[in-house]
This record gives sequence, structure tokens and C-alpha cells, in this order.
Amino acid sequence: MRAALDAARAAAAAGEVPVGAVLVRDGEIVATAGNAPREHADPTAHAEMRVIRDAARMLGRERLEDCDLWVTLEPCAMCAGAIAHARIARLYYGAPDPKGGAVEHGPRLFAQPTCHHRPEIYSGIGEAEAAALLRDFFSERR
Repeated sequence: MRAALDAARAAAAAGEVPVGAVLVRDGEIVATAGNAPREHADPTAHAEMRVIRDAARMLGRERLEDCDLWVTLEPCAMCAGAIAHARIARLYYGAPDPKGGAVEHGPRLFAQPTCHHRPEIYSGIGEAEAAALLRDFFSERR
């Protein structure tokens, strides 16, 4: 989670919402990314989407069933869908997102009967630091 938090801080420094993600395989980091929708002029450039794309490209396959995803914020519906499609084994995330999250809030995508893959889910890891990054980022902009 430390690497994901570092990626979130880098995203904040670039003016992006501070969310970071890391994809791990066999205990080694395969890819790291922060949010970058503004930088890339791409609404799908969430940290999770970027890290999944990078890891799939680096590993040369679309299924990441032997990988773990670490992210600082509860994934949204788009990212949760990508996690399911990539068949990621385990999802670790920091801060909950009652407004935009789709794992334990909102649509609870992985609990839907139509969801074809459900990763193991571990929440609250690094929650205080991840939540503080988000709070500080938005309070500076208000």
C-alpha cells in the first residue's frame, strides 16, 4: 500500500485526484499508476484502469488471475468491472467511498449475480492516510 500511497501523492502533485494503484504478482510490483484523467484527457484514466492496462501489456495477457491489486480508494463501478474482467485474485483498498464506490457501497458490483468473477476483498488498509490525502486535496480546492 505504501507504493499506492506514493502514486496517489504524485497524482495530487500533478493536480489529479489523489488515488494510486499498484498491481502485484508473486510479491513483486508489476505496475504502478496514479489517477490521470486530466493529464491524458481521458475520463477512464483512473489509477486502477491504468495499472491494469500497464500490467496486462507488460505480462502479455488480458487475464491477471494470479495478481493482487492495491488501491488507495474503493474502486468505482468502471474500475470494479475492469477488475472482474481481468480476473484479479485479490483487491486491497484503503479508504471507503460511500458516494462513488462500487465494492462495498453503491452497486456492490462483486455481489451481483451477473458478476462473473469476484476477487477476495480486503478493505481499510492504509485507510487513514488515504482518506487524509483526499480530504487535504479537496479542502485546498474549496
